[in-house]
Amino acid sequence: MMLRDKVVVVAGVGAGLGRSIALASAREGADVVLAARTASTLEEVAKEVTALGRRGLAVPTDLGDAEAAGQLAQAARAEFGRVDALVYNALAMPPIKALAKVPLESLTESFDGNVVAALRLTRLFVPVLADAQGSVVMINSMVVRFSQVGMGPYKLAKAALLAMAQSLATELGPQGIRVNSVAPGHIWGDSLKWYFGYLARKRGVSVEDIYRETAAGIDLGRLPEPDEIADAAVFLASPLARAITGQCLDVNCGEYHH
Repeated sequence: MMLRDKVVVVAGVGAGLGRSIALASAREGADVVLAARTASTLEEVAKEVTALGRRGLAVPTDLGDAEAAGQLAQAARAEFGRVDALVYNALAMPPIKALAKVPLESLTESFDGNVVAALRLTRLFVPVLADAQGSVVMINSMVVRFSQVGMGPYKLAKAALLAMAQSLATELGPQGIRVNSVAPGHIWGDSLKWYFGYLARKRGVSVEDIYRETAAGIDLGRLPEPDEIADAAVFLASPLARAITGQCLDVNCGEYHH
């Protein structure tokens, strides 16, 4: 029960990692505020949180909208009176194109959707996080650990998100707020399973073949699953990580070392 009677806001709750983070928080004793654009998904996850014996508050939110983000912060304070952790899991995926060719307006949209939105929401929660001596966890990506043609726009956005989290750790530390990041590797969830299925059909091989090829160069010989990423986020949000701030924890089964 690392988060017993804490309140965790999970921004960016989908059927994959966001759901896993919300449920991991509830299993560790936290009430959870759930934010994303799809109300039906939020309600489903809220029911799962309730089934674990904790309170789940669904707040449909377009995190890229300043007014909606402000309403989310108000709703969390009104319902629970405190917030102990903010986990930012939202992603605005930029085009998979070379930086030399990608439209510049796409980079602006990606930066606004990933970095500015995360900063805006964090700033809104600073007062309550300071009261609770709480923490912020930014979900990043292992893309910051390598360079690959086509992934430049994504790496640019995530590298900026990492720099922002580290700077916020320095700025907010005097208020007792910790800010850390989690950098997942390939996450063996529905999206990746669909993509591996697409690759398998295209090449005339099995999904298992694609998985084995991908996992062959990874230290543990497998891909991390959503619950394993979620556990890392919960750890960083918990008192067990009370002396950790400004760090990025890689959760990639050893695909990259940092």
